[in-house]
Amino acid sequence: MTILVTGGAGYIGAHVVRLLQERGDDVVVVDDLSTGRAERVEGATLVEVDVSAPEAVEVLERVMRERAVTAVVHFAGRKQVGESVERPAWYYQQNVGGFTNLVTAMESAGVDRLVFSSSATLYGNQASAILDEKLHTETLNPYGETKLAGEWLGRAASRAWGLRFVALRYFNVAGAGWPELGDPAILNLVPMVLDRLERGERPKIFGDDYPTADGTCVRDYVHVLDLAHAHLAALDHLGEDDRPFDVFNVGTGTGSSVREVIEAVGRASGLDVTADVVERRPGDPARLVASVERIEQVLGWRASYALDEIVASAWEAWQQGPRPIDLPAG
Repeated sequence: MTILVTGGAGYIGAHVVRLLQERGDDVVVVDDLSTGRAERVEGATLVEVDVSAPEAVEVLERVMRERAVTAVVHFAGRKQVGESVERPAWYYQQNVGGFTNLVTAMESAGVDRLVFSSSATLYGNQASAILDEKLHTETLNPYGETKLAGEWLGRAASRAWGLRFVALRYFNVAGAGWPELGDPAILNLVPMVLDRLERGERPKIFGDDYPTADGTCVRDYVHVLDLAHAHLAALDHLGEDDRPFDVFNVGTGTGSSVREVIEAVGRASGLDVTADVVERRPGDPARLVASVERIEQVLGWRASYALDEIVASAWEAWQQGPRPIDLPAG
């Protein structure tokens, strides 16, 4: 098969590209390289284009026809919540506009299989601590709205012209399947802790008075390599005749608190990770953990990495990156 991966030179995308290559698929990567890096996808065909640009439809359709693309995995887009609040129109243009261009090109080229990178942010601040796909969506920011719009468009295209569509709602992604593919952004908890340690500062905990075992927020952390395998399972699922669901959570079904994650960084690194507790951030729910029953039963996928393994892989990747932390002598 020939798989087109938009945003394939980024953090999660590069892991999916490598797994596809390892199983023998031909891979075409479409990426504007604004945050991705070309060296992450060596061996794949790289087409440098912004999928949200007006000319992208023509480029994408031509690439799909010339390379006989059979399926698409869509990662390209923006994903910073705060930035989406500050620049909502740009986020809609980038995320919804880019996805619209992609689906338009797929219809024209006759490519009918699509795995969409969605997000658990669609659950918002639900009363339920264990989140399953049957819950209503509750978007709290423009970023979440663009992901919900993507799910709407995927379903509409399914009804209109037979697109085979799956949306994967990620929980908290961390770790590295290979050290050179570590998370380059300082947006999530583990790299944020490592960033502060590298700068000689203490990690921060935003509130320790939540109704959890240790008072800090609990989240579901999934290894990026597990997540990448979930995309391959979703691609294979699109080839089946019976597809009762089009949305799947991707998590572990187990929660880890902020303090537990920071302590795991200490075990992996051997560093003092004593944290400073500061005031809560507005809107942080106490506990968000995925229900993984649907993805296990339908796709046959299950997470295989525990928290210590996730954090250890992130630490190894950080130390091989541009800002390794000097370890104390002895």
